[in-house]
Amino acid sequence: MSKIQEVHLSILEKQKISLFIKREDLLHPIISGNKYRKLKYNLITAQEKKYQSLLTFGGAYSNHIAATACAGKENGLQTIGVIRGEELKDSFLENPTLKLAHKHGMQLKFVSRSRYRNKGEEHFINDLIKEFGRFYLLPEGGTNNLAVKGCEEILDKKGLNFDVVCCPVGTGGTIAGVINSSNEKQIVLGFSALKGDFLKEDICKFVLKENWELITDYHFGGYAKVNDELVQFINNFKLKTGILLDPVYTGKMIYGILDKIEKNYFKPGTQILALHTGGLQGIAGMNLILEKKNKPLIAI
Repeated sequence: MSKIQEVHLSILEKQKISLFIKREDLLHPIISGNKYRKLKYNLITAQEKKYQSLLTFGGAYSNHIAATACAGKENGLQTIGVIRGEELKDSFLENPTLKLAHKHGMQLKFVSRSRYRNKGEEHFINDLIKEFGRFYLLPEGGTNNLAVKGCEEILDKKGLNFDVVCCPVGTGGTIAGVINSSNEKQIVLGFSALKGDFLKEDICKFVLKENWELITDYHFGGYAKVNDELVQFINNFKLKTGILLDPVYTGKMIYGILDKIEKNYFKPGTQILALHTGGLQGIAGMNLILEKKNKPLIAI
């Protein structure tokens, strides 16, 4: 079960801001956070339509790949993961995320990065159908209309009492659901994990409200990019609050929120709800990368 947990830090007291975190990471050990929400109605639909297998796409450290593999096993569905990077084929068991997916029964198909770019093309999907037979197709990251429907359930009655709701943004599905279920008095801030503001267009496909803003200043170099400052921040935040953040999404968002609080972005008395979207399984893989570079590690 998720819960809402207040954060106590000196900067919050100084600026007279209240910060709470909705612990969506506690929903499930593996299918946590927004992945749990995104998969919920897709799994129901797949079963109603009598599909035997799910097929989806992702990179080597994809939370979505890990979550889909686990959800498939729990729901009696076979899973197929089309993985970006054919160089991983012979060493995937060294990768914590892919090893986890494989352990939960996911069949992994590795494709070149150039071919992976065609994942949305009809001819590419047809080739996959010829190879694997009939399957329920989930897009990379899991965002579709049913995923947005699931994410609309993140904000419950308690969540509607906050002035500002903050959400990490990857493919845009989670924040779209949050925007749809927010009330007219709330502001929804999306903290992009990707470089650039192209995600605005993707989010607009699923929302009609205008009470939101996409913040693009805290991506730390781009998707899945981290530096020593971010790692130190995540470790210090855990020491002070007991809450572990992932480095790809939630860590960057919380860093951004506290930075904006320090810069007086929010007026005194503002109550902020930040969504912890899970993704903690990816820390082991990130630490392997950091270790190879002789960089500081994230304390698990």
